[in-house]
Amino acid sequence: MSAGRPFLACACFFSDNVFVGRYGLHVRYRDERQLRRDYGRALRERGCRSEEDFGAALREIEAEVNRRKELIHQSVKRKAIISKCYKRKHPEVYTLQDSFLSPDFLDIVRYCTAPDAHLHGLLRYLESFSEKRIYRLPVFTEEFCQAFVDELENFEQSDMPKGRPNTMNNYGVLLNELGMDETFITPLREKYLRPITALLYPDLGGACLDSHKAFVVKYSLHEDLDLSSHYDNAEVTLNVSLGKDFTEGNLYFGELSQDPTPVPKYIEIEHVGAQGLLHRGGQIHGALPIASGERWNLIVWMRSSAIRNQLCPMCNKKPELVEAEGFGDGFTADLKDDVLGTVDLCSLW
Repeated sequence: MSAGRPFLACACFFSDNVFVGRYGLHVRYRDERQLRRDYGRALRERGCRSEEDFGAALREIEAEVNRRKELIHQSVKRKAIISKCYKRKHPEVYTLQDSFLSPDFLDIVRYCTAPDAHLHGLLRYLESFSEKRIYRLPVFTEEFCQAFVDELENFEQSDMPKGRPNTMNNYGVLLNELGMDETFITPLREKYLRPITALLYPDLGGACLDSHKAFVVKYSLHEDLDLSSHYDNAEVTLNVSLGKDFTEGNLYFGELSQDPTPVPKYIEIEHVGAQGLLHRGGQIHGALPIASGERWNLIVWMRSSAIRNQLCPMCNKKPELVEAEGFGDGFTADLKDDVLGTVDLCSLW
């Protein structure tokens, strides 16, 4: 938490960036009339041509909005059940240890925490991709990745309640609900990743990334195959390939969401087991279809309240703050703000 202050969300979470999977389109939704006016043409161009098609899309959107409205309550409920009833297969993976981390990653962290560390020195340890400020680095050991995926599969096969990682991914695990936030992801962000992001992304609050959302996504032939173009609700994202055996499914990166170009330039990047990619959250990106096998990726959306309190990255407006659970969406109320200045969630609908 930030100096004892609770983390909050922006009210746009309940209306903006709703993904219509059947048409690969993100929309802002207030009501049916607004949807027709603002997105009718785009939907028709993607094959939504009949009233029946539109009705199905509308039901999908409204179901997602309702899911978001119930999210806090449902997540707290799932987390309590999992904590009480789930039998862990590899309890050791829930608490971060140096032995889980690649020796090369630990060398990078040691360099970044030295008094004379600087960006150009850090870049000697990383693989850089074009001018897009995307960097590959070793993160975990192969042994840890195998044990972690085995634990995730054990959870997946259990009868425990499971929440979707986000709007676009249907398969995977929310790590806060699994009980890994406090003992694994938070120390990973604070002790190991933040010294690196402080040098790579000082303009994005890399030195003061004070919250996160962490989840694991899964791709396979009979489940999610790919991931449409999008940008993350994060200042900086870490994406680590955990395994298992798979072919294709490369990541692709375009321009920043704030700087669209008529003909965006995309680069394609392969997954490397146990290694991660660091990139700006606002970088447009996606994943190509997997051709065989099964792929698991750890995603950590890292957020800086100092940055996002000024402008919500999802609606590009001054955030309209609402109560949230845990780290929320990484916003905090300014010290000068009265607590009563936040928005009552129930008043939004």
